[in-house]
Amino acid sequence: MDRWIGKVAIVTGASSGIGATAVKALATAGMVVIGLARRAERVLELKKSVPPEVAHRIHSHRCDVTSEQSIVDAFALIDHQFGGVDVLINNAGVSKLTCTLLTAGNGADLRTVLDTNVMGLVLCSREAFQSMKRRSSDGHIVNINSILGHKYIGFPNLNIYGASKYAVTAITETLRNDLRNEGTRVKVTSISPGIVRTEMVPEGEQFQDTPMLEADDVVGAILYALGTPPHVQVHEVIIKPVGEMN
Repeated sequence: MDRWIGKVAIVTGASSGIGATAVKALATAGMVVIGLARRAERVLELKKSVPPEVAHRIHSHRCDVTSEQSIVDAFALIDHQFGGVDVLINNAGVSKLTCTLLTAGNGADLRTVLDTNVMGLVLCSREAFQSMKRRSSDGHIVNINSILGHKYIGFPNLNIYGASKYAVTAITETLRNDLRNEGTRVKVTSISPGIVRTEMVPEGEQFQDTPMLEADDVVGAILYALGTPPHVQVHEVIIKPVGEMN
C-alpha cells in the first residue's frame, strides 16, 4: 500500500458497513479518503473511532448515486479541493426486500436498485476515470459485487438485486476492456462476498444461524487488490464464510 500514501480515495456508500470500514482502513494506510453518502454526517462520525493522525485524512461529502448530477458535482468538488481521485471503491448498493418482480406497483423500488447498484457504479467509474486520465494517474477502481453476481440463489424477495449484480460482473469486464483500449494502466477489480453482516441483512430469525462475513473481511480483500504491484491486476475475488451452503 506504500504507493498509495498521500493519494486520494473515494468510497461510495460510506456511512455504514463495508463502506465505513473501508474509509477507516484506507485512511489508516495513509490515503486521503472522501466518503460519499446520503448520510454524510455519519462518515464524519468515523473520525471519533480512529487516532487523530488518521482522522484528519477522513472527509465526507453528501452524494446520492441515483442522481447523475449529484455524482458529477461531488467529483468536481473533489477535483477542486483534493486535486482528483486515484482510487474509487464502488460500494454503494441497496436491495428492496419488500417486493418480488411481480408485485403490483414495484416500479420505484426496482428502479432504485438499478439506479444505485448499476448506473451509480457506472457513472462514478466514468467520473473517476476522467480524473485519473487528466492527471495521468495509474489508478484503481474496485467494484463491490456479490456472489449473486455469479450464480442465482433463490432467496425470497431479492427481485432485481441479483440481476443488478450480474450486471456489475459484466460491467467490470467491459470497464477492463475500455481501460485497455484507452491505453491506460488503470486497474479494475470485482470483489464478490457472500452474506456480510451489515445493515442490509434483515434482522430476525431468517439469518440467525447463517454463517456470515464481517465487513473487515471484505475490506481485507480490497487492501490486497490495491497492494499488488503495478503490473498485477486482480480481476475477481470471491469470498465466502466457512460453512456457507450456496
